[in-house]
Amino acid sequence: MLAAVLALGISACDDLDGVADRQISHPILVSTGADVLVESEFSDLEGLNIALIVNHTSRSEGRHLIDLMSEAENVNLAALFGPEHGIRGDEDAGAKIEDGIDDATGVPVYSLYGSNRRPTTEMLDGVDALLFDIQDVGSRFYTFISTMGLSMQSAAEAGIPFIVLDRPNPLNGLKVEGFIRDSTLVSFVSQYPIPVRHGLTVGELARMIKGEAWIDGLEELDLRIIEMEGWERQMFWPDTGMEWIPTSPNIPTFETALIYAGTCFFEATIASEGRGTPSPFLTVGAEWLDAEKLVSDLNQWEIPGVAFTADYLTPVSTPGASLNPKLKDIPIQVLRINITEPDQINAVSLGLDLVSRFYASAPDSLKESFFRERWLGLLSGSSETMDFVKGGMDQAGFAWKWETEVAEFMDLRERYLLYD
Repeated sequence: MLAAVLALGISACDDLDGVADRQISHPILVSTGADVLVESEFSDLEGLNIALIVNHTSRSEGRHLIDLMSEAENVNLAALFGPEHGIRGDEDAGAKIEDGIDDATGVPVYSLYGSNRRPTTEMLDGVDALLFDIQDVGSRFYTFISTMGLSMQSAAEAGIPFIVLDRPNPLNGLKVEGFIRDSTLVSFVSQYPIPVRHGLTVGELARMIKGEAWIDGLEELDLRIIEMEGWERQMFWPDTGMEWIPTSPNIPTFETALIYAGTCFFEATIASEGRGTPSPFLTVGAEWLDAEKLVSDLNQWEIPGVAFTADYLTPVSTPGASLNPKLKDIPIQVLRINITEPDQINAVSLGLDLVSRFYASAPDSLKESFFRERWLGLLSGSSETMDFVKGGMDQAGFAWKWETEVAEFMDLRERYLLYD
C-alpha cells in the first residue's frame, strides 16, 4: 500500500504552519495511564511499595509522577529507575548515567543506562510492584522500549507485577514502516523483531513482548496495563491536545519525532543528522553536499508530506544535547525537512532514500568510509540495507522491499491491540 501511495505522486500541502496550528486547536482529548492512576488516587497500588521507571515525561496534570506518588498516603515510593537521558531527561544521548538519590524525595535512584540495563534483584528488594511510565516516540531504535522489556524480565524474576501506564504513540497507531529486525541484529536499539515504525503504544508493545516470548522468562509475569482514555489509533500527537514535552534533548518537537523515524539512519554515516544545530533530525548535511541541487531534485518529485529547503549551518557543541556533534565547528551545506502533512509522510523510507542520495553524491574518496555498516544494520533491522543504499534504492523501492513482512506484522499484532 505504501508503494502505491508513493506511485500516485500526492502533492505536499504548501502550509508549513499546519502542524503547529493543529497542535493548539484541540482541547485535551486523551487521559494517559498516569492520569487515570492519579485520578483514582492510586487505588490500584493501595499499600504497596512501588518502584518507578520514569523520566521527565512522566507527568500528570503538569506535575511529575515522582512528586505525586511521594505525596500519596496510600502508597510508598521505594525506588526510582532512570533510562537513557536520566530521570530528568537532561543527559546526552549515550552518556553513562550514575546511581544516586533524588533530592526532592530522598528515594534511591538507579541508572538503567550504565553498567545495568535492567533492575537487579538487590535493587528490587522489598519492592511490591515495578511501574513503567515513559513517553515513547514510536520508533524501534528509541531505547526506552528496550528498557521496558528488560525490566519486565526483572519483575518476572522478582515475582512482582509489572505495571505499564500507557501513553500515546505520537506517530499514530495505524502506519507501520520498515524492515522487521532479523535475528542476527539484536541490540539495545533493536531489541524486538518489529518494524522501525511499529504503530504500537508501550502498553500494547509490552503485551506483545510477553505474548510472543521476545524476552526470556516472562511466562509467569503478572503484566498489567493501565489504559488511556480517549486515544484512537488515527491520532497523531497534535490530535491529542496534549503538550509535547521533549522526550530527549534532540527530540524537542513532535515534528522531530515524526521524521526521526527516518533520519536517525544518518547516525550510521559520516554525514550530519543535525545534532548541534537548531533542528536535529529535521536537518541533515555534509561538507560536500550540493544542497540546492538536492532540494531541486527532491521537490520535483513532490514527496508526500514534506517540502525541502537548502541552507548553510555549522554544528556546534550544545551542552545537555550534544557536546561532540558530528562535523563540529565545520560549516556544512544542509537539507532542511519541512513537514507539511504528517499523515502523508513515510518517514522510514524517506530517511533511507536520503541516505542513498547522500552516498551517491559523496566524493569517491569518502565512499569507503561513508558507513558504519554494523550500526546501519542495527538501526534498520536488515543486514542488506547497506547494499540497497549503495545500489541507489529510492523511497518506493524500500517500501516495496518490506511490504510483505509489514503486512505479516500487522496481522500478528492484532491480538495485542488495546485501542480502536
